[in-house]
Amino acid sequence: MKILVCISRTPDTTAKITFSDNNTKFETAGVQWIINPYDEWYALVRAIELKEADPTTILHLINVGGAESEPIIRKALALGGDEAIRVNTETSDSFNIASQIAAVAKEGGYDLIFTGKETIDYNGSSIGGMVAEMLDLPYISHAIKFDLDGANAVVVREIDGGEETDKASLPLVVSCQKGMAEQRIPNMKGIMGARTKSLKVVEAVAAEDYTSIASFDLPPAKSGVKLVSAENPEELVRLLHEEAKVF
Repeated sequence: MKILVCISRTPDTTAKITFSDNNTKFETAGVQWIINPYDEWYALVRAIELKEADPTTILHLINVGGAESEPIIRKALALGGDEAIRVNTETSDSFNIASQIAAVAKEGGYDLIFTGKETIDYNGSSIGGMVAEMLDLPYISHAIKFDLDGANAVVVREIDGGEETDKASLPLVVSCQKGMAEQRIPNMKGIMGARTKSLKVVEAVAAEDYTSIASFDLPPAKSGVKLVSAENPEELVRLLHEEAKVF
C-alpha cells in the first residue's frame, strides 16, 4: 500500500501575530513555524501506525511551499515518513494547493491520501475535498478513527450529535482530526535518519489562484474583568442579565 500525507507549515500557536502593508501581509519576522498539528498529530501518526502494522507500506509526505518549509518536512520525516516531496510554489489559495497535491498523487498512484481536517492558520478545511474531486476518489472528512478491513477502509467520523461509521474501498482521501492517533515526538534515531531521506523538489503545475487576501484583522482586545463583591449578589445578577446577556 502507498500512503501520501499532506503536510502544511503553520505559525506556532504561541506566536505573536502582526500584519504589515496596511494589514494585507502577514508579518513573518520572529515567527516560530511548526507542522500543522492536524497534519502531524493525527494524519501523519496514523499513517505511521499503518506502516508499522504492515512494513511493506510506502509512506510519502507532500508539502506545497518554498524552501523555508524544509525544516518542518525533515521533522515529519524524522517521525517516520519514507520520503518527502516539496512542490516549489508559494500560495495560500486552496484550489492551487489542492491542484499541486492532486498532480503529484496522480503520478504516484497512492492508495490512501491523508490530510489534517484543516490548518490552524486559515481554518479552510477544504483541501481534502478538493483533492478527492480532482482525482475522482471517495472522500471522508473529520475522521476520528481509521482501520483497514482487507481492501476496504472503515472510518469513524464526527457528525452533529454523534459519530458515523463509513466503509469505503481504496483508493480514498481522508481528513483527520483529534482521536485518530496520539501525538509522537521524534527520537534520536529518527532525527538522524531523516537527514539522509529523500526530499524531492518538483516544480508546480499550472493552476489558478481563485482567492486572494484583501486584509487581515486581529480579534478585538479582551475587556477588563469586573469584580463583584460577594456581599453584593444583586449586582452580579444585574451584570449577567444586562451586559453578559446570559439569561
